Amino acid sequence: MLRALTIAALAAVSFVTIASATIARAQDNDTLRVGMSGGYFPFTFVQQDKLQGFEVDVMNAVAEETGMEVEYVTMSFSGLIGALNSGRIDTVANQITITPEREAAFVFTQPYVYDGAQVVVKKGNEDTISGPEDLRGRVVAVNLGSNFEQLLRELPYAAEIDIRTYESNIEQDTALGRVDAFVMDRVSSAQVIQKSPLPLALAGEPFSEIHNALPFRDDEEGRAQRDRVDAALTELRENGTLAEISQTWFGTDITTK
Repeated sequence: MLRALTIAALAAVSFVTIASATIARAQDNDTLRVGMSGGYFPFTFVQQDKLQGFEVDVMNAVAEETGMEVEYVTMSFSGLIGALNSGRIDTVANQITITPEREAAFVFTQPYVYDGAQVVVKKGNEDTISGPEDLRGRVVAVNLGSNFEQLLRELPYAAEIDIRTYESNIEQDTALGRVDAFVMDRVSSAQVIQKSPLPLALAGEPFSEIHNALPFRDDEEGRAQRDRVDAALTELRENGTLAEISQTWFGTDITTK
């Protein structure tokens, strides 16, 4: 009788342990750790100690649609992909462009931003630098870890461009003449020019179309998270929420092609 009670007690403890572990996993699955730099206006930035921007509003809408909790993790842009690879975060919401290299490593949601690579120069220099073809013999800045460095290196005259990678301040160094230009997405560039006192100007038209989406690790958990978030993006697109968020930040809809 005592042996039977002992076995029953052990079984009960085991059941509780398993149930607790299951609940913990369910709770973990309902928390989405989202990495962003917090330094890429107007997509993700900190003002008055508050993390805000287009990306934050989109992820908050995804959380509301899915019922998931979003935990924001901020770090330098160049460290975001490594943090995703190592499992410290579940995805990156920081204008991550879909590239063949990234598609080989991660699974992506549908694009939620359609944009283009843009050359930006010090105001007054847009007549001499009117596009990527005028970057020959120039010093050009890009954000470290961004896909814009790769776009420049794919140009047929890339060997003639002195490409400098920056953690930050590419706008200031361009305005001060320390570099001849920087390359960023057109939407961010236009917003920087509009909101910043720095003397900057767009140089010509975008020279490459880019599609931005949310990357997830290519494993069972990552694919499940991707599917859940992607379904939410579909609903947010269809009910007009994505367009509304875009209009709030940009005065136009950048969420459709």
